Amino acid sequence: MLKFKQMADVRTRFAPSPTGSMHIGNLRTAFYAYALAKHNNGKFILRIEDTDKKREAEGGVEEIKSLLNIFALSWDEFYIQSERLGIYKKAAEKLVSEGHAFYCQCEGKNAKKEGFSTNLRDECRDKGLTSGAIKLKVPDNEVVSFHDFVLKEDVTWHTPVVFDATLLKSDGYPTYHLAVVVDDNDMKISHVLRGHDWLPSTPIHLLVYRFLGFKVPEIGHLTDILDPEGGKLSKRKGSSSVKKLLSEGYLPEAIFNFVILAGWAPKDNQEFFDVKSFVEKFDIKGFQKSNPIFNQEKLDWFNGHYIRNKSESDLVSMIYDFYKGKYDKDLLRSKLPLFRDRIKKFSEIESFAGPLVNPSVHPEPLKVTTNYLNNISNATISQVENIKDWTQGNVNQALGTAQLQSGSAVGDFYMDMRGTIFGNTGTPPVNDSIYELGKDWTIVQLRKGQEKHSK
Repeated sequence: MLKFKQMADVRTRFAPSPTGSMHIGNLRTAFYAYALAKHNNGKFILRIEDTDKKREAEGGVEEIKSLLNIFALSWDEFYIQSERLGIYKKAAEKLVSEGHAFYCQCEGKNAKKEGFSTNLRDECRDKGLTSGAIKLKVPDNEVVSFHDFVLKEDVTWHTPVVFDATLLKSDGYPTYHLAVVVDDNDMKISHVLRGHDWLPSTPIHLLVYRFLGFKVPEIGHLTDILDPEGGKLSKRKGSSSVKKLLSEGYLPEAIFNFVILAGWAPKDNQEFFDVKSFVEKFDIKGFQKSNPIFNQEKLDWFNGHYIRNKSESDLVSMIYDFYKGKYDKDLLRSKLPLFRDRIKKFSEIESFAGPLVNPSVHPEPLKVTTNYLNNISNATISQVENIKDWTQGNVNQALGTAQLQSGSAVGDFYMDMRGTIFGNTGTPPVNDSIYELGKDWTIVQLRKGQEKHSK
């Protein structure tokens, strides 16, 4: 079993299926497998498990590679399962010839879900068929077990609760149960990290390892990342798709830190890592047994931290690229101090500070308080119109006078100013923004708000 020291000849793999956008749970597996290998001067293998051709997404393989590159995970070896079909067929036929598997010609009626069934023994197992799908012949009244190095416990099954799983489909494509065992052996994988949902399938794999005469690698099942309601996080809920998070303007560094700490903790409670420091600090003792919760606020906090700590030039370039050149770089640079400390992700910039980066836009004014028409009044507009020297100090003075004239509390006055200038209440500092937007723009926007809400 594992010894918690630097291990020799460590080879791990990340084996995604190109069937859709990558889930953060898959990405977490890649991070952990990479760190486990590199911490021990080992090899990290990328293996594409593409044997389910009906579900394969166009461009899925390239997307997987692209995402790993974005997160600076480089692989040492690369394999594609669909290029190894003959190897799986040979292994399956060997199992049949040695009495550990059998041909089945049932048309799906005996197909079993992962887990338990009321009819675990296939009716074809003793028919002596010579063609069809190939299924595992699970022995009766035996025990299979292994030590899970993530859960830190022995797990045992009695074979009467293990079903005769399909290993090779009638079309010649292997199922996961066969391909994963053959591949991990051929690729000399020493440590397998995978999701907790594969734990019920492990006794099938242990039997296949045994029947093929293969050494069983160390196996660890990672905890599930749960949604805030306690259910399993899924791509259908949106927030778990890595591609979607990136498209919303979450930085790779923030996603990386958030994900690695969802199920693993360093000894010293360090929170900020790059790939190099994570590899250096990685220790399998840090795996946690309780399921982590997807905490959106924590992800936002990480992202805000990295946004604030980027250099001005880097941040301007990143925002420029994020919006595909929509906004002028010099304009972004000049307005950056007004919003960089307040946004949580790049996609918020347009709604949070839209007119600052695109002055041609005049947002739809939002009425916030019942005293709106006193706050956005002719007197307020006159105070702005009467500013002869447009300086920050004079803008502050004019708005301060307008607030006193309105009879509103300071907070209420400025909430209506925010709503009018930006069309929402979460905004950059309103006085500073008005100064940057200029006198003419501000007067037009104030009149727009007054006109809309006086009706």
